[in-house]
Amino acid sequence: MVVLHVKKGEESQFLYETTVAAALDDVIREVTAIYNGRLKVERICAEMEELADHGVTLPGNMQGLTDEQIEELKLKDEWGEKCVPSGGAVFNQDEIGRRNGQAPNDKMKEVLKKTVSEAKALISRKQVQANVQVTRQLVKDALDQLRGATMIVYPMGLPPHDPIRMELDDKEELEGTQASLQVIPEEQASLWFSGKEMHRGKNLRDYVGKNEKTKIVAKIQKRGQGPPGREPVFSEEDKKQMMLHAYRKQEEMKKLAEDNEDAYMNSDWADTGKLKQDLHGIRNVSWRPR
Repeated sequence: MVVLHVKKGEESQFLYETTVAAALDDVIREVTAIYNGRLKVERICAEMEELADHGVTLPGNMQGLTDEQIEELKLKDEWGEKCVPSGGAVFNQDEIGRRNGQAPNDKMKEVLKKTVSEAKALISRKQVQANVQVTRQLVKDALDQLRGATMIVYPMGLPPHDPIRMELDDKEELEGTQASLQVIPEEQASLWFSGKEMHRGKNLRDYVGKNEKTKIVAKIQKRGQGPPGREPVFSEEDKKQMMLHAYRKQEEMKKLAEDNEDAYMNSDWADTGKLKQDLHGIRNVSWRPR
């Protein structure tokens, strides 16, 4: 099986396993789905941490308003009254006024935060170092875990305007946000290997050869952005080892040079008492008793 180490720019994303016979249309579709799926999991996890701390999201027309302004405008959060966490709520005001402050109790909060941690681990970039491949099923498992946790804590469901529910229902609105810049629509996705774009309509073997036991770095990006930066010849770890070797070699050469400078002191001609010893005939005299 061929393993693709998928990167976005210089950042590792995940490992994807396929075969050299795979059509690039299928590879690009799968890789893009996994890439965007991981982003979705990360967005939901960020929102669920806020949900655990400050409760459900307020309607758009109430967000950012003070209690006095809400009262003056006679606004009411009807969904907040329906969507109460299991075991009752604990008030914890949201300083930015985005959520209603009716947070779950400690037990339910732990359910949400533990699930967030587990979901993050499934799609983490650390899976690359662990040599674990990420699949669409793995991304789906992470999403299902997050969905299950929200159902446990909020059996009545979340408001339709809550970002978590919108994400889980595939109705997220990302236009105009920083998150929208990260998402790559499948029809706009391109994969690059060794400085060359791998074109749709071809097979993977047209670029990587026929050897199934191959591991390559494939970079994903939007079409029209030009070729991504090429991979460095040496990794950061290789560079560190090379610098360490060069330093040790330099120190060895310095010590050898110092030893050579002092070596003449052991020569006969450098002995200041040699002439006197020769005149008195006492050179190489041993004073030990026979």
